[in-house]
Amino acid sequence: MMAFFWQCALLVSLAAAVLVYADMKLDCGTDFVTLVWTEGRSRADTSLFRLGNCFPTSFSATEAVFSVDFDDCDFRRIVTGDRMMFTNDLTYSSDSAPLSFSHPVVCAYERPEDWYPRLYAPIFNTYGLGDLEFHFGLMNADFSGPAESTSFPLGSFIPIMASVAQESHQPLLLFLQECVAATTPELQPESTLYPIIANEGCLVDSLVSRSKFEPRQKSSELHLSLQAFRFGLGEEVFIHCKLVAWDPNSLDNSKKACHYVKEHGWEQLDNSASRYLCACCESDCKSRRVRSLASGKRGMAQQAVLGPLTITDVNY
Repeated sequence: MMAFFWQCALLVSLAAAVLVYADMKLDCGTDFVTLVWTEGRSRADTSLFRLGNCFPTSFSATEAVFSVDFDDCDFRRIVTGDRMMFTNDLTYSSDSAPLSFSHPVVCAYERPEDWYPRLYAPIFNTYGLGDLEFHFGLMNADFSGPAESTSFPLGSFIPIMASVAQESHQPLLLFLQECVAATTPELQPESTLYPIIANEGCLVDSLVSRSKFEPRQKSSELHLSLQAFRFGLGEEVFIHCKLVAWDPNSLDNSKKACHYVKEHGWEQLDNSASRYLCACCESDCKSRRVRSLASGKRGMAQQAVLGPLTITDVNY
């Protein structure tokens, strides 16, 4: 991988109007980084520099050195298109001196063609919330690997997988509680929306299509086969969802995965005997507040966005 080396001089303004000149040298390796911060004329205590949550590997009166792996120090990984970036912040603060600042640290690489995230899909997003990590991505037709394309013919199925990593928690059920399609990556008051899942887990799109939830392979995963719709035809489409991880022993009509089956009505994914949870899908499913597992309660929620994807009409 080819790394882009960032070398720069930072000018920091002190509260006492003293200008401090310093130099940062950054060496981006394949899976590690070496950063050397050299102080010029300031009285900064170099032991107080932090790279993310890491202390200096070594320091002297004028230098702070960090030699760390990307798995350490709370580095953030961002994958977009053909680029992979690892980002962090170099910070300094002191109770006894006015000097305090934060400086971005970025290592950028060409994305390896054979690299895929933990979810498998090249089109994905990862969200951390407490000790839980939510994933949201496009899959191939049988959910065994990544989507080969982000373009879907009208009427075909868009396989979507949501999951939550929960190594230190009791087993949780994952739900897609609300989902809408939009032509923007962020929802705006003026955004035109297409409802997909509403009323606390009801796949309302299945009323007018063949969309359905697939049988679960794991409690921490949810597979959705979404039939490609006319909304945003030919444009970039983004799917905005609320993911909820919940205690399977504490379900009600606000924690469910329901889809409509023609000539049978609403069906509950996880237990056909509890299809009564879906009875409110065409009225109003009143929910209780989602509360934190960390405080001894039952679940966590996370907003997520998937896209862009494109729906095409084969007749044109």
